[in-house]
Amino acid sequence: MQNRSVIDNVKPQINNGRFMIQRVVGEKVNVSASIFGDGHDYLRAVVEYKKEGAKKWTTVEMADLGNDAWSASFTVTEQAIYQYRIVSWVDHLLTWYRGFKKKQADGQPMGVELAIGGNLLTEVAKSLAKSKQAPVRAAIKELGQKDEGSATDYVLGPVFGKIVQDYPLRKFETTYDHNMRVKVGRLRERFSSWYELFPRSASQDVNRTGTFKDVELLLPRIDELGFNVLYMPPVHPIGRKNRKGRNNATTAMEGEPGSPWAIGAAEGGHKAILPELGDIKDYKALIHKAKTEYDIDVALDLAFQCAPDHPYIEDHPDWFIWRPDGTIMYAENPPKKYQDIVPINFETEDWKALWEELLSVVLYWCEAGVTIFRVDNPHTKPYRFWEYVIGETNKKFPDTIFLAEAFSRPAVMTELAKRGFQQSYTYFTWRTTPQEMKEYLTELTTTDLADIMQPNFWPNTPDILAFEMMGANSNQFVKRLLLAATLSSSYGLYGPSYELMENRGNTNGKEEYYDSEKYMARHYDWSYRNRITDAYTLINRARNNNPALQQTNNIRFTDSENGNLLSFVKWDEERTNFIWTIVNFDQHNRQGGHVHVPQDLLGHDGFRVTDLLTGNQYWWNGHSNYVDLDPGQWPAHVFKVEFS
Repeated sequence: MQNRSVIDNVKPQINNGRFMIQRVVGEKVNVSASIFGDGHDYLRAVVEYKKEGAKKWTTVEMADLGNDAWSASFTVTEQAIYQYRIVSWVDHLLTWYRGFKKKQADGQPMGVELAIGGNLLTEVAKSLAKSKQAPVRAAIKELGQKDEGSATDYVLGPVFGKIVQDYPLRKFETTYDHNMRVKVGRLRERFSSWYELFPRSASQDVNRTGTFKDVELLLPRIDELGFNVLYMPPVHPIGRKNRKGRNNATTAMEGEPGSPWAIGAAEGGHKAILPELGDIKDYKALIHKAKTEYDIDVALDLAFQCAPDHPYIEDHPDWFIWRPDGTIMYAENPPKKYQDIVPINFETEDWKALWEELLSVVLYWCEAGVTIFRVDNPHTKPYRFWEYVIGETNKKFPDTIFLAEAFSRPAVMTELAKRGFQQSYTYFTWRTTPQEMKEYLTELTTTDLADIMQPNFWPNTPDILAFEMMGANSNQFVKRLLLAATLSSSYGLYGPSYELMENRGNTNGKEEYYDSEKYMARHYDWSYRNRITDAYTLINRARNNNPALQQTNNIRFTDSENGNLLSFVKWDEERTNFIWTIVNFDQHNRQGGHVHVPQDLLGHDGFRVTDLLTGNQYWWNGHSNYVDLDPGQWPAHVFKVEFS
C-alpha cells in the first residue's frame, strides 16, 4: 500500500513489541512517536487501542507537539491485556483547510478553493457509513452555495472547523503495529506494603514454636501498623538431611529447626505444609481471614529448590545433577556452599514434565487462595520458564502477583521483569547517599524500566543486614524506612527484626545477621511498641491516604543547598494530590538548608504544607524555603501540599 508518512521512535514498547509493558487498572499509557511525511502536506495521527480479542479499536487523536514529535494517552480500565498501535496519514482536507484560511487572509479569490474543498468532502462522505454522512453532506451543501462570501464565512467558522477535525480524510495510511501490548493488573501490583515474619516465631507461648493460628492472632497488629501484604518464608516441610544449624553451622544440633528454604522431607514437598505450623486447612483459614477481615494478602515464598530428602529426588532423579561418585550435587556459589539445598536441573531432557509439575505447584497454591508469590532466586532458572509459569498462572488467576527476589545484574533483573514479574527487588539497600538515590530513581522512572519494572524497596531481609545498618541507631532505621516508603509505591521489610533495630552483623564479615532467624525459632513480645512501630503506622497511613505515594514514576527531585538533604515531590495522575518529602541523610546531626520549589508543578504562589508525621503546618513561598531536620526527632518531612 502506498503511504507518505513515517512513524519512528515509538514509546512505550519493549524489544520492538516482543514484551508487554505493565500498568494497573486506572493508569494511563502515554504514547509518543516521531511522525513526519514528505512535502508540505499536513499529517494526522491517532493511537488505536482495544482489549485483546475485541473486534473494534478505540481511537485517540495524537497531538502535534512540533518538530515531528507527537503524543497521546489512553487509560486502561480493566484487568486484561490491551493492544495498541499508531496510524498516521497525509490529510488533504486539513492541508486544503489551512491553505484556504491563508489564501483568504491574502485576499485571493476563493471560488475554485471552495470547489476543491467540496470535492474533498465528497471523498470523506464516501468513506463513511450512510448513517454518519449527514454532517459532511450538509457541509458540502454550504460550500456549494452561490454566494461565495457566505460560503467562505462558513468555512472560516467554528462549525466547519469541527467538521475538519471530526471527519478526517484518511488516505495513504501508515500503520505502526508491532504487537504492542499492555498487561493490566490490580492496584496491589503497584501499591503494596509488605511485612515479613517467620510463622514459627509467632507464638506468644515461650514453651512452643508458632503456628498459623498464632499468625492469625497477629493480623490485628499487622493491620494496625498499616501493612497490606503479610509475607512468610516457605511453609513446607524442612529437610533433615544436611540440615543447617545456628548461624549457618554445617551440622544442626538436636531440635534446631533448619532453614525453611531447604524444602522437602518425608512429609512431602512443595505442595505440603510443615506439620509444626498446622495443616492446609489452617493455612487457608489464615489466608481467608487476612483478606476478608483486613484486606491483607498473604504472600507465599516460591523457592524452586529441594532439600536432599525431597520426594522429587527419588521420584525424578533425572531432574537433578549427580556427581561421578554417585552423590547428588548440592547448591554452591563458590566459595559459598549450601549443603542443605539441592538445585533443580533445568537442563534435564525431561524438562517439559518438570515445567508442568512446577506450574502445578503454583496453581495448587492459587487454588488454596494465595494471590502473591515472592520468588526466591528466579535468576537461577530459565527466563522462558518464568514466562511460561507467570503467563499460564495469570490466565487462570489474573490477580496473582509475582515478586522477583533477584539481587543480580541490571540486565538480568530487567529481563525477569520483561518476562512477566509484576514486582522486583532492587538495589535500594545499597544506595546510601542523596546523589546515589537520585540517580537510581531517575534510572527507574525515566527509562524503559518505568514501563516494565515495579520496584519494591526493602531496607532489610532475613538474608541481608546491609553494612550501613550494622551498629546503626534508631535515626538510621527511621530514615531508611521513610526513604523506602516514600520513594517507591511498593516497599517491604523483615520484622520484627526491623522494629527491634537489630544491627549486629555476622562475624564472617558479610552483610548478614548474627543469629539469623533463618536457622532458629524465636519468641517476641508482639505487644511491643516503639519509635519504629510509630513510624510504620504514620507513614503507612500517609501512603494509604495519598495517591501521590501510591505510584513510583511521578517524581521530581528538587534542588537543595545542602548535600545531606534529598528533596523530591510526587503527585497523582490528576495532579490534585502532591507530597513533598525532604530527608536528612545524616543519622547523627541536624541538617538544614533551602529547598527549591518546582514551579511548573506547584506554581509561583505560596502554599501550605502539612507534615504527615508530626501534624505541623507551614506556609511556604513559591521560590525556595528553609528546612531544618533533627534526626533525633524526625529525619524527614513528609509534607502534603495544599493550595488555598
